[in-house]
Amino acid sequence: MPDLVAVVFPNEARAEEVRDSLVEMAKEYLIEIGDAAIALKTEKGVKLNQLLNTTAAGAAGGSFWGLLIGLLFMNPLLGVAAGAASGAIAGRLTDVGVNDKFMKHMAEEVAPGEAVLFVLVNKVTGDKVLERLSGVGGRVLQTSLDTAAEEKLREALAAHIPATEPAAS
Repeated sequence: MPDLVAVVFPNEARAEEVRDSLVEMAKEYLIEIGDAAIALKTEKGVKLNQLLNTTAAGAAGGSFWGLLIGLLFMNPLLGVAAGAASGAIAGRLTDVGVNDKFMKHMAEEVAPGEAVLFVLVNKVTGDKVLERLSGVGGRVLQTSLDTAAEEKLREALAAHIPATEPAAS
């Protein structure tokens, strides 16, 4: 069963950096991410920045199937247009990963300008990922981790990385 981790960062740029770092770790098979979305609290409300764009994916898939069906009925352009439109609508209505309403509700609790990184973790090599996240900052808003794992995450985020001292001549 996947675990949800929600961490608050002072701004969207910092949350993006950490998400990019997690994506890089996923490429190295250190973590398997089901979803990684950022919710930015603004004066006007909450803006979501999804890792997966279901509308675009739906339009692309719909275009492909529309083209195939259009070829069968000798009108591929109409098939592509109809397929893209129906795929985009289906993608827009699909909510995969972390629930959008839940993310918006949780992000309402933070100050304007702050961003919440929501990560749905399927699998993780905990010690290596925590080592890479050491000192990135942020505060844990909510997790579904057990108490010990959540405490290790808090410690890693808050860890102070000592500055390297210049070598003696």
